[in-house]
Amino acid sequence: MALVALRNVTKTYPTPEKTGSPVVAIDDVTLEVEPGDVYGIIGYSGAGKSTLVRLVNALEPATSGSIEIDGLDITALPERELRRIRLGIGMIFQQFNLFDSKTVWANIAYPLSVAGRPKAEIAARVGELLDFVGLDDKARSYPDQLSGGQKQRVGIARALATSPRLLLADEATSALDPETTQEVLALLKRVNREFGVTIIVITHEMDVIQSIATKVAVMDGGRVIEHGDVFDVFSNPQNASSERFVATVVKGVPSPAELAVLRERHEGRIVTISFRDGDASQASVFLELANAGLEFELVYGGINDIRGRAFGHLTLAIRGADVATDAALARIAERVDVTEAA
Repeated sequence: MALVALRNVTKTYPTPEKTGSPVVAIDDVTLEVEPGDVYGIIGYSGAGKSTLVRLVNALEPATSGSIEIDGLDITALPERELRRIRLGIGMIFQQFNLFDSKTVWANIAYPLSVAGRPKAEIAARVGELLDFVGLDDKARSYPDQLSGGQKQRVGIARALATSPRLLLADEATSALDPETTQEVLALLKRVNREFGVTIIVITHEMDVIQSIATKVAVMDGGRVIEHGDVFDVFSNPQNASSERFVATVVKGVPSPAELAVLRERHEGRIVTISFRDGDASQASVFLELANAGLEFELVYGGINDIRGRAFGHLTLAIRGADVATDAALARIAERVDVTEAA
């Protein structure tokens, strides 16, 4: 059974003047997140990602449809019951949302205090989490004494305080530099692996999805336009919006403008060979070209790795007799996708 299940969920807001049509923020979204998933929700600004998070943690009600958390439809629950549900959902934010007047220790302890846990239990849990996020020596520090990465690690520890089954990360790395981002993502991977916490990652950064997610949904205009295994969506996007996102981290077939530049710089026929995990290896393709007596050089593209599965596009400039080139490309096309620039 899915841990989170959205079925035909819609969220609308009235216009400020209350005279025009309602603003549709979430439009008939159906999505399932299985236990243990690291599920990425990606989209440009205004796509509806953050609204979706507020619906899942019941901070806002859906206009229509159902939202189930662990089999329980939360759309019909009273506020008292929703508060109990939220205890099982951790949340980390882009701007950390720490209490500046509280120490690191007190920030992490806060949700446990609100939940009425005994002091001894709180002390033990906070100590455990400080060790987990590597901040034992910062227990008495205040947020303004911490770096951005340290603040986010405090945010993660606080989100884990009540031992939630579900963790929502809303643009949690957007305010961090690339190196710190990777450290935070590595920590979230540990949370998923060692604690078995299901994570929903909201982001506009495709490389974050590539680094951490097992599944992904692409949102545009409040709708989920494509979803599935990250490798499948990245290596073979079916929607134009998805393709634009993928292009930010994956070099695909050169655009007409890029192709014109390549033709100016390189002699020969410009051919793109697309690889997916399980296809012929790059080495076997290069050997085919070499055995045909052809000269070739890599002029565009690259190979990406997602959780141990490789895919990518390599564009080559191939020089040699047309007959030999045609025959070699025909043999290669039996094993991988081959696209020759017109």
